[in-house]
Amino acid sequence: MNSRVPSEDVVNLTRRTSDANAALVRGDIDRYLALTEHAEDYTLMAPFGGAPTRGFNPSSRGAMARFFKSGTLDQEVVATYDSGDLVVLVTIERVRAEVGGLPEQNWSLRVTQVFRREGAKWRLVHRHADPLVSGISLQQAAALARGDP
Repeated sequence: MNSRVPSEDVVNLTRRTSDANAALVRGDIDRYLALTEHAEDYTLMAPFGGAPTRGFNPSSRGAMARFFKSGTLDQEVVATYDSGDLVVLVTIERVRAEVGGLPEQNWSLRVTQVFRREGAKWRLVHRHADPLVSGISLQQAAALARGDP
């Protein structure tokens, strides 16, 4: 975590984000959406790669609830950055869950989330996650960059 004491906004966002993402990996999408407001210009760089997604469609809640099941999450805060109306949370989400119909396993992610103050609310404007918590070799990274299976 950075050396200065985080503001109350950062502390609250960090706690709320942990609670929201814990709900998400349990498949409790209603709780996730109650705790996370997405900005209209929200972007997602999903952990499975591919093109960034723009916008958030709350009508996809049924599909999201089926995708995540029985998960637990422990959020490790790596760093926080507070710039008045922007807050960046850099975390490792240590997740164990059933995802996409696969058996329960470790799904830990390195995550960067950007929040913007809009009036009295903090809205999520960007999330970038990747599963490289354990690290990979240069050769593995090169194969991924080439698109090799």
